[in-house]
Amino acid sequence: MENTYNIFLESELLESEKNPTKSKFHIIPVPLEKTVSSGSGTSKGPDAIIFASNELERYTGKSEPCSVGIFTHPTIDCDQPIKEVMNNIKEVTKEVSSQNKIPIIIGGEHSITYGSINGIFDGLKLKNKDEIGIIQIDAHADLRKNYQNEPHSHASVMYLLSKESYKIAQFGVRAISKEEVENRTKFDIVYFDGEYINEGKTIKLPKSFPKKIYISFDVDGLDPSIMPATGTPVPGGLGYYESLKLLKSLIEGREVIGFDIVEFSPIPNINAYNFTAATLIYKIIELINFNQ
Repeated sequence: MENTYNIFLESELLESEKNPTKSKFHIIPVPLEKTVSSGSGTSKGPDAIIFASNELERYTGKSEPCSVGIFTHPTIDCDQPIKEVMNNIKEVTKEVSSQNKIPIIIGGEHSITYGSINGIFDGLKLKNKDEIGIIQIDAHADLRKNYQNEPHSHASVMYLLSKESYKIAQFGVRAISKEEVENRTKFDIVYFDGEYINEGKTIKLPKSFPKKIYISFDVDGLDPSIMPATGTPVPGGLGYYESLKLLKSLIEGREVIGFDIVEFSPIPNINAYNFTAATLIYKIIELINFNQ
């Protein structure tokens, strides 16, 4: 099927809702695939998600989230060295945030979160990086210091961000190394792992957790039964509505300053998972609208 759309939800948006200066949300496609260690395909993720979004309805049953505007940026060039890619992501998210808009970064591998958050930090002109809290939904902790000789590896992104003093809360992890367990303690990481969540226990962020929130949603945080389209699916993940309910409770009373969807690797000729990822983005937009 030929991809005739390169704008998120283009089939449903009014012209005024695609205006970059008026749009509250800015989609930034980043098809990065340089450090994947298992299944490939993240470079095709953004296009697949954006194409699938054009089969969504603008009305969710509760609201029309796109009425506040969704602008789609040109795709970030990922053929350059990874450090240059990070810098380019940073420059775009900085510009978006400086206008009090909310960047939505569609990946691509999880490494992109590093550039995204640092750009938002600069764009908001914050003084200290511990003013931003990262809500990470993921099957993996991504706290390895240096994975496969690449400090910007997808498996090291949260290590880098923790080292720079961003605060992190992890949800749904169910594959973790001893090194990462130690780094959780070292960086005072908040965590509610997959098995804990499955037991139905109370989940709350500490009162001291930052009020400004960035959501990083690795699609392998979802259970493989509903999201096998990722490089390293791990059993025991979150459900679709379970994830949205969790995010709703976590962002209540806080300000979401950006989010990303990463590690999506479309499966050829199976479009269901593309729609799942696109719908997830649109529903998170709705949650943010209701919250702030």
